[in-house]
Amino acid sequence: MDVLYSSRPLWAVLVSMIAAFLILATGEKNRNIRESWTIMAALAKFLIVFSMVPVILQGKVIEYTIVTFYPGLLLQFRIDAFGMLFGVIASSLWIATSFYSIGYVRGLNEHAQTRYFFAFAMCLSSTIGIAFSANLLTFLVFYEILTIATYPLVIHKESKEGIMGGRKYLAYTLTAGCVLLFAIGMIYYMTGTLDFKAGGFIAGSGSSTVLIMLFAMLIFGFGVKAGIMPMHEWLPTAMVAPTPVSALLHAVAVVKAGVFGCLRVILYVFGPGLLHDLGIWLIMAYIASFTIVVAGFLALGQDHLKRRLAFSTINNLAMIVVGAALLTKSSMTGGIIHMANHAFMKITLFFCAGAIHVKMHKDYVSQLDGLGRQMPLTMGAFAIGAIGLSGIPPMSGFISKWFLCLGALEANQIIFLFVFMTSAMLDVAFFFPIIYNSFFKKPLDDVAPHFDEAPMFMVIPLVITALLSIVFGIVPDAFFRFFSLTSLAVQNIMGVG
Repeated sequence: MDVLYSSRPLWAVLVSMIAAFLILATGEKNRNIRESWTIMAALAKFLIVFSMVPVILQGKVIEYTIVTFYPGLLLQFRIDAFGMLFGVIASSLWIATSFYSIGYVRGLNEHAQTRYFFAFAMCLSSTIGIAFSANLLTFLVFYEILTIATYPLVIHKESKEGIMGGRKYLAYTLTAGCVLLFAIGMIYYMTGTLDFKAGGFIAGSGSSTVLIMLFAMLIFGFGVKAGIMPMHEWLPTAMVAPTPVSALLHAVAVVKAGVFGCLRVILYVFGPGLLHDLGIWLIMAYIASFTIVVAGFLALGQDHLKRRLAFSTINNLAMIVVGAALLTKSSMTGGIIHMANHAFMKITLFFCAGAIHVKMHKDYVSQLDGLGRQMPLTMGAFAIGAIGLSGIPPMSGFISKWFLCLGALEANQIIFLFVFMTSAMLDVAFFFPIIYNSFFKKPLDDVAPHFDEAPMFMVIPLVITALLSIVFGIVPDAFFRFFSLTSLAVQNIMGVG
């Protein structure tokens, strides 16, 4: 595989970090300038990231070494197709989230806005660092930066619930980080390298017992952020954060970083061959399937809209893990492409929840009767995201769930086909009553009978992400080349092409 040495991965990481400190320097003195740094950094980051897509699609990788500590132990960026997919997801959705955040914090006249935008920029800087990490050490460094940078966002309201949510978030994620550090140290001791390799690199480095133990530790470390049960409890609690933060947690950065880490472990550290030999792929698939079903049933019982969306996220991320764990071409394709499809659909749903909160100060499903008559754009976008997550065409969720079902058949594991179908039915059960009640039930007394949406800074991003969820269902390779990147990543993992 040809290697192109370039500093562009470094600049993709640094641009939002530089903007974060410009945001701090500007402060409250001039809010327009402060928020301009956010927008300019988001656009610059996306352009830098997207400029590298053609290189990756040519079958090349892009490398940049920051520092070498010892042979095989270095901070390095190395962009492959899988990392580029995650980088494009994060950088593109940060643009939408930046505009949306401006409308949200201004609409509610939020306090500590400078801290909010600073932490937001640091989160996106670390997320791109995770996406472009060449090895487990670089991944861990940016993974922990993301953990710390997200904390001020979780406790942003500084209420009792916010502080408790932040403490629980740190307790879970920092514990996971310690486990990861130990496992990564063991892997370096055993192999002399930490570099990701399509198809894995750890085979033959230790006994079956040691390798299974390391796999369990790595999955625990990354599975906490991915919300795999029973390590999920911090995630619904963190919904006390502002809605753009919830969107960041669920669609762009934190939980996506967790599931991205799980897939790196399954496909780039251990690999399909070793996992088959150890017999732990099926155990991983069953654990994630348990999460899919239980999270779906828990979502049914949530009246708080954001908590319902949180359990839906746990459900969908576990589907991605199952897709990787089944180790077939179609299941891996479905799991990886669902990272992108889920991101656009889920950020749409959280954007809608935030718009409802800003405009109507409503946070519960039982309060949404008739709201579609006053906020048709918002509730229409919600309907698109919900239908897509249910796997109904022509939304993009259909594409990824189709491949996941094919993957279950290829693996001769019909039980997982039933898991995926059960998940789709649960999606319908906890999303469709919201759609029906908002458009067809009698409006509540405080719902205006005429068009009256949230600020356009919020409505335009959610409409765009909703429309893209349709476009990616009709043309899966449109604009961002998600499907091409996914196909190339799977070919590399399978050792084809």
